[in-house]
Amino acid sequence: MNETNNAANGDDWFGPTFLNAQAIYFLYITSFFVGITGIVGVVAAYMNRGKADAVLQSHYTYQIRTFWIGLLYSLICGVLMIVAIGFVLFLVVAVWAIVRCVKGLQATSRKEAISDPETWLW
Repeated sequence: MNETNNAANGDDWFGPTFLNAQAIYFLYITSFFVGITGIVGVVAAYMNRGKADAVLQSHYTYQIRTFWIGLLYSLICGVLMIVAIGFVLFLVVAVWAIVRCVKGLQATSRKEAISDPETWLW
């Protein structure tokens, strides 16, 4: 039996499993209320990306990019708050992040890979 596939289907919260990938998506959603959880999620994604099979690796890559692109978008919104448009754009960035997390959660529940983990959009 392949150890990677057994681990991916197991109940390990910290190893490269679908349960871990789902936990990271939930950490990202929770970061809207408790900011530090997003950092915990990206660290966990970095720790497991190299150990995962191709399906989970697509999720970890997607999660890492969601964190960094979201941070970039948030910084741009922060600068644009000077001209007031940044407040509206923060809402757009929040919707963007939630959509990405929901898309990832749906794919992990079906045990499918993210089709384009390096996208900047949804």
